[in-house]
Amino acid sequence: MKHPRKGVWSIALLATVTSLSRFAQAGDVKGKVTAQGMRSAANIAVYVDAIPGKTFPPPTQHTVLNQHHLQFDPHLIVILKGTTVDFTNEDPVGHNIYWPSIAHNKKAAHNMGTWPQGQKKSFTFDDVGDVPLLCNVHPEMSGYIIVVPTPYFAVTNADGGYNIKNIPDGKYTLKTWSEEGKPTSQEVTVAAGGADANLIVKK
Repeated sequence: MKHPRKGVWSIALLATVTSLSRFAQAGDVKGKVTAQGMRSAANIAVYVDAIPGKTFPPPTQHTVLNQHHLQFDPHLIVILKGTTVDFTNEDPVGHNIYWPSIAHNKKAAHNMGTWPQGQKKSFTFDDVGDVPLLCNVHPEMSGYIIVVPTPYFAVTNADGGYNIKNIPDGKYTLKTWSEEGKPTSQEVTVAAGGADANLIVKK
């Protein structure tokens, strides 16, 4: 004997899932950054700017930035606002980490101190902007942390290519940050599974 109610509930459930899927669609924003007057298009941060009315909880997992072979490794990282970074020392010498400002605000300067190989120190970044990293033991060392307002970001490869994954459908503003170039911005619409966006960064 058939059960009409089961058929009705199955149809209703399918309609609900289909309806929800329309709002859950997401895609990748990918493209290439062309660097004009700069040495390279690598290590350029590309990210979705703040979305009005939308906030994002920081990840529970920490991001790791190493000091290795007298270098910050990686040289540049991008993190969501509120992320905690673990600074490690893999060199057989003492290292120091400090930043003179965040987003050019000298009041946000901070010195993490100096620590030996095998140890780490952590810091939570709650201010959006660029964080220039320096070591007062080795003045030739430098690196950057870029703190952004959304979890949608990428760093360009050696050819300037980038891919920002899983961005919900909608209209956004893409922004860039480069060690050598000027910041740029460009509008992008994500629909039907993604979007392509090529950008130009000038020195």
